[in-house]
Amino acid sequence: MHILVLGGAGMVGRKFIERLARDGGLGGKAIAKVTAQDVFPASAPANAPFAFEALTSDLSQPGEAEKLIAARPELIVHLAAIVSGEAEVDFDKGYRINLDGTRYLFDAIRLAGDGYKPRVIFTSSIAVFGAPFHDKIEDEFFTTPLTSYGTQKAIGELLLCDYSRRGFFDGVGIRLPTICVRPGAPNKAASGFFSNIIREPLNGQEAVLPVSEQVRHWHASPRSAVGFLIHAATMDTSLIGPRRALTMPGYSCTVAEQIEALRKVAGENVVKRIKRVPDPVIDGIVAGWPRNFDARRAPALGFTAESSFEEIIRVHIDDELGGKFVA
Repeated sequence: MHILVLGGAGMVGRKFIERLARDGGLGGKAIAKVTAQDVFPASAPANAPFAFEALTSDLSQPGEAEKLIAARPELIVHLAAIVSGEAEVDFDKGYRINLDGTRYLFDAIRLAGDGYKPRVIFTSSIAVFGAPFHDKIEDEFFTTPLTSYGTQKAIGELLLCDYSRRGFFDGVGIRLPTICVRPGAPNKAASGFFSNIIREPLNGQEAVLPVSEQVRHWHASPRSAVGFLIHAATMDTSLIGPRRALTMPGYSCTVAEQIEALRKVAGENVVKRIKRVPDPVIDGIVAGWPRNFDARRAPALGFTAESSFEEIIRVHIDDELGGKFVA
């Protein structure tokens, strides 16, 4: 089995490939090769039982998608994107990477011929939903995004459904919650503070909170995100039906509840490292985001996530900090 991971040098892509290396296979099938594509080189996973190839390229450039699928990978995991804040600031870049790259990939597969029909996992986002919201957003709620990033992802979902309906590939769209706690340095995502106010204090560093503690949001850990990809790659897609995009399970809580969970797990000294510095720009972006979901389709199909924010914090401590933090 050959797996192509687009955006393979990013956090979720890296963790997905590391999980494949640890498991030694996927869905009972041996993996012969994993190709990780990104705009910067991906690192090979330790002790991988398969061949690993890192390709540096830009999916949004004409002709690149055709090169990437030339070896006919059976599974394509499409993680390549620029994040919400950057897509809002740079309109042209957001549409070029988040939309044009996706369209080029889908068309390259469609035109490949030879009966080529891979499983394609498209990572979407809860940003496809826009206000005004219900208290809990159901699976049937309108996808009417209020950001450029959300619009780009919503168009990608429609393309995924149509190309799957036409039989060009076997697509699964997974709308990721905000992934928290993200390891590493802060990125340009407007949602970055959700991770920052947990990650930095646990590392003994100060973190800035730019929004009200009453802001409510939908979260899942990086470990759950990888689990979503694994399940999407191995599930029986005939059970999904024509609506191929699924809202993933997650946990809804306020920033205040995040902080209280941090207090319970790590103590008051860690919580004191959070500094309140209101940012009206970020506050305005966050105001247009969904807060809670009644996501039933994905759990019924076998997708799972954490059931508390304390659990999310403990996953970060276990997976990224070796079980220890700066008290």
